[in-house]
Amino acid sequence: MPYFTQVGHVPRKRHVAFRQPDGSLYWEELIGEDGFVGDTSLLYHRNPPSALTAIETVETADEGLHANQPLSPIHLTPHSLPIKGDAVLDRVLLLSNDDVRISYAVATEDSSLYKNSTGDELAYVESGSGALESTFGRIDIVEGDYVIVPTSTIHRWTVRGDEELRLLFVEARGHIDPPKRYLSERGQFIEGTPYCELDIRRPTELLDVSGSDVPVIVRTRTGLTRNVHKHHPFDVVGWHGGMYPWSFSIHDFEPITGSLHQPPPMHQILEAPGFVMCNFVPRLLDYNPNAVPIPPFHSNVDSDEVLFYAKGQAKTRQGTGVGLGSITVHPAGFIHGPHPGNVERALGAARADEYQVMIDTHRPLQLSAALKDCVDPEYPFTWANLEEGARKVPSDA
Repeated sequence: MPYFTQVGHVPRKRHVAFRQPDGSLYWEELIGEDGFVGDTSLLYHRNPPSALTAIETVETADEGLHANQPLSPIHLTPHSLPIKGDAVLDRVLLLSNDDVRISYAVATEDSSLYKNSTGDELAYVESGSGALESTFGRIDIVEGDYVIVPTSTIHRWTVRGDEELRLLFVEARGHIDPPKRYLSERGQFIEGTPYCELDIRRPTELLDVSGSDVPVIVRTRTGLTRNVHKHHPFDVVGWHGGMYPWSFSIHDFEPITGSLHQPPPMHQILEAPGFVMCNFVPRLLDYNPNAVPIPPFHSNVDSDEVLFYAKGQAKTRQGTGVGLGSITVHPAGFIHGPHPGNVERALGAARADEYQVMIDTHRPLQLSAALKDCVDPEYPFTWANLEEGARKVPSDA
């Protein structure tokens, strides 16, 4: 984020002697993007942050990535996956390419401490509540929240009560930011954008945790490593800068509508190298008297389109088995659109009642081995199978 923030106890100047009550120095940690010419933050630790007592390889299962060949549209049902536990170690990879990894987790316990050193991460909270705890402090999270964690931030996911915390993870190979067209030259959200600074939540409460021999899982480009820290990484007494975790709610997104159908870029929320993210929320539908208030058939020739059906009704997919918690993948090269009968049903509708999260990738996605446990083999043929019944749907249905 480009907004300067200060939390806790910090010195008057950067890189000066800053002393603890016993006279010893606080340990300054500089974390920065783009070779320290991008956003940076300075954190002040009670103990040296790089003091390690052990380094170990974390063995992981083969993810079984393979091409979507023969090229097919896909319907996934992540709720059917037999997963529970830790949002870090027990998340399941579904889709991946060189720019992005899309995973799903059902957290039933607080996660391991974790640092992704390959890029920023986003988590969408499908259901449940808890918190993101990090070296920067705590952000409470609830259903509908997007949570962006900058690369190399040590953090963990905590679960509130006995409720499951269901998370859709989007792991970038770069930085996840608001679209450039939403921002002024100095980084302020301009007028007319569908969300702004007032919707963004940042860490405000430091954790300042003590402890010793603390394991941290680190993702690198070669796999997972376990670093055991001599001191707890959350021993931070203050920080300042423009690089930190942040969150906002899908419920605060202000949809842009029109008299005729608006394309997906009107619903964009974020961008990153190799992909963009949009969401679709409850809104007024197209209000031209002759409008067809539903997307036409389309070929996005440069992108694979991933849709997560988070809440509400998927009007374009009625009769297909797509429902809450479903994920569809419509790859580049596949013409897709409303299923038969749904255009007629949509005519005259005044509002959409849906919450959907979309990831459009610029490179083809590979499929993981986990798909065998949650893929609907009949989905590619639903347009043909529903066609005959659609011929009998009257236009005023």
